[in-house]
Amino acid sequence: MAEAMASNQDIFMCPICLDLLKDPVTLHCGHTYCLGCIKGCWDQEDLKGVYSCPQCRQTFTPRPVLNKNNIVAELVDQMRKTSIQTTARVVCTAGPGEVTCDVCTGGKLKAVKSCLECLLSYCDTHLKAHNELIGRKHTVIDATGQLQERICSRHKKVFEIFCRTDQSCICYLCTMDDHKGHDTITATTEWSNKKEGLGQSQRRCQQRIQEREKELQELRKAVETLKSSAQTAVEESERMFTEMMRSIERRRSEVTELIRAQEKAEVSRAEGLLKRLEQEIAELKRRDAEMKQLSLTEDHIHFLKNIVSISDDARSTVWTRRTFSQSFSFEPVKESVSALKVQLEEKLDSIFKQEIVKISAAATNAQIIPGIEYTDPELPVRRAGSKELLPPVSKSFQRASNSLHSL
Repeated sequence: MAEAMASNQDIFMCPICLDLLKDPVTLHCGHTYCLGCIKGCWDQEDLKGVYSCPQCRQTFTPRPVLNKNNIVAELVDQMRKTSIQTTARVVCTAGPGEVTCDVCTGGKLKAVKSCLECLLSYCDTHLKAHNELIGRKHTVIDATGQLQERICSRHKKVFEIFCRTDQSCICYLCTMDDHKGHDTITATTEWSNKKEGLGQSQRRCQQRIQEREKELQELRKAVETLKSSAQTAVEESERMFTEMMRSIERRRSEVTELIRAQEKAEVSRAEGLLKRLEQEIAELKRRDAEMKQLSLTEDHIHFLKNIVSISDDARSTVWTRRTFSQSFSFEPVKESVSALKVQLEEKLDSIFKQEIVKISAAATNAQIIPGIEYTDPELPVRRAGSKELLPPVSKSFQRASNSLHSL
């Protein structure tokens, strides 16, 4: 019994969901469906008021009352309990982001097609069963997870028409009310036209990409050139400033040597005067001591003999006044250096002000890529005359350095 049921299990599958029947109901025409499946189909036909069998298309008016077929339900339950459902299928489990089969139970297989009539997606096995039961009367497309987007929310019909007036997809019932009298065309025809236009737009976009990539490479190259130019300018200015500082250092050393030489000469002269004065003082003290000793003697003969020699020595010695200017000062040197400092600062300030004006003007008008002027990012790029990225290194720095050498 179980083997017989397993071999004929297709008769217990719902033609709509292609799975074992759930709460099976049998219509007056004899076809059996899941209660939920046939109810969903007929809910879409409420506007027409005419209800049909999805297989044989027999119509019913009014909507029939659906009652559970207990015999079929019991057979299906037995089949589930004995686990004899052996539907052959190629196992191809759906991966992340892939459309899954709406009919598979347990592990969902990858869907290969979607039916626009049933609004379900099917794997290879269930698609085959769907086509056998329906007879390939339904429209199927490549599997998609957005089936509801293809259905008119008002009439529950598939979008088959494109309204050019409103630029929207509509169903055939929409052409009879909201879009009546509008410029309409089949969706497939409009798709073909739009696809051709899209191809042209894509080619223009690809051309634009190539142009932008070329400009990108030029911009990157220009940035590297800019960095190299800036580094060269920094190194050159550092070199010139170093030369100027060396020149100032040489002048400082020369002035220091002059001051020290003058100091040495004057100190040497002063020391000579000091030595001579010390010698004269010593001689005078010696004579003073002799005269003091002579003045104390009571021997008149000794006194008379020596007084003559002492008097002769005093008369023969020529005493001159030793003079040394105490007002000697290096103030003129300080004044000269101060004047030089002011002159140098004024010269450098004048040169730097001129250079700053040039650099500022160059920075304002500079172009990273010669021949391309960039304005607002939202505006198109326009070509312009080629300009220098930076002005050439000014000779004013060299003039300043030469001025230091001439001071």
